[in-house]
Parts: sequence; C-alpha cells; structure tokens
Amino acid sequence: QVQLVESGGGLVQPGGSLRLSCAASRSILLYALNWYRQVPGKQRELVAQISSGGIINYVDSVKGRFTISRDNAKNTAYLQMNSLKPEDTAVYYCAASNDKIYYWGQGTQVTVSS
Repeated sequence: QVQLVESGGGLVQPGGSLRLSCAASRSILLYALNWYRQVPGKQRELVAQISSGGIINYVDSVKGRFTISRDNAKNTAYLQMNSLKPEDTAVYYCAASNDKIYYWGQGTQVTVSS
C-alpha cells in the first residue's frame, strides 16, 4: 500500500556529505522509517531507524555522522550523511514498517571515493 522512492545518492569524496530522501506515496504517520544499506556479496544492514513516535536508533558505525529524520506532512524520510567514508559505499534502501509488513524502495547508490 506504500510506495517508496529514494533519491539523493551519488559520488562524493571522503569527508563529504549527502542527503538521502525517501518519498512515500501515502501517509507514513503509523510507520517506522528505516534506512538500510547493502554492498554486493554482503547482507543488508540496518543503518538507522525512526519510530512513529520519534525514537531513533543507529548502527554504531554511523553514530555521530548520520542523522535520520522524518517529515510526516511531506510523507518523507531523510538520511543526512556527513563525514562520509569509503566504507559507507553501498546501495541505500528506505523501508517503512509496522508490526505486520515492510515496504521497500528500490534503492539509491552512494559511492564514497577520491
């Protein structure tokens, strides 16, 4: 019932910043919003999540560098990524979740390289 479209990925130098957006097709008020990333040959990793009530969690490797946020009026989630490292290179996926289901976007490529 919820379609998600990620945007904002691209090529950035180490130490640079990117802001990812996840636009949803309908209200996200009742959903947790999640950012995952995946490198070829590796498992998909949960990077950050924000609950419908605003509770936020990050994977240790991005704490202090990434910020997840949501704008319910715009049906959009964001991931602000600062101080990017080459190991942050991955396809980043947005997901909206509740107790019953996950909805996934198609992903956006982030490449951190000099």
